[in-house]
Amino acid sequence: MSDSNAERDYLDSYRPGDYPSVALTADLVVFAVTGGVLRAALVRRGTHPFKGRLALPGGFVGPRESAEAAAGRELSEETGLDLGTLPVHLEQLATYSAPGRDPRMRVVSVAHLVLLATDGATLPAVSAGTDAAGADWYPVHEMLAGSIGESLAFDHLQILTEGLQRLAGKMEYTTVAARLLPEEFTLTQLRTVYEAVWNAPLAAGNFTRKMTPQLEDTGRKARASTGGAPAALFTATDRYVHPPLSRPRQE
Repeated sequence: MSDSNAERDYLDSYRPGDYPSVALTADLVVFAVTGGVLRAALVRRGTHPFKGRLALPGGFVGPRESAEAAAGRELSEETGLDLGTLPVHLEQLATYSAPGRDPRMRVVSVAHLVLLATDGATLPAVSAGTDAAGADWYPVHEMLAGSIGESLAFDHLQILTEGLQRLAGKMEYTTVAARLLPEEFTLTQLRTVYEAVWNAPLAAGNFTRKMTPQLEDTGRKARASTGGAPAALFTATDRYVHPPLSRPRQE
């Protein structure tokens, strides 16, 4: 018997039901910065389990979907945010597979980190859909420091916390923070993002000296809003920050 025939016979006789059933979901940690505050998009669950509790946007991956495609679909369905039309950076965060993380059945989740670019003043509106009873933007550090974070559904507190850790850590040695800003930005805007994510003030002079070599000066100036001198506009490069920026220690 040829290898191709043996393969076909094996697959014809293979019975998936002989093995434990495992479902796959996609969850999203969606970050944006406005008013100097790091915010995350969360939904309020409209169905059991954890009905009424806040959760990350996400849901089950369809039989003909990739986890990334399901992440985009679920985000759009639950919040109205469309990854295809918004200025976003998306990367896979981690896979969560603890046996008891979902009380319904064995569910493995592929979590994604989404960074949404804003002007620092406004956020795109979110609106609840499908099985979500509500959707809104929540201040991340305030939430994690209080009881709201502890009440998140499933293991979403862990996923949110690790999403923040991933972003905060990468900002030490890359220009990923610029993904939370328009394509052209000022050093003050970039420093504001760092302060929002790291939840600590930074010395302006030291930050400027450290970050300027990692950016490209566009030669253009931002329109001054207070009558002061207009600030230079920069774009990000893919150069590494070396030596890395020092993240302020949290008290």
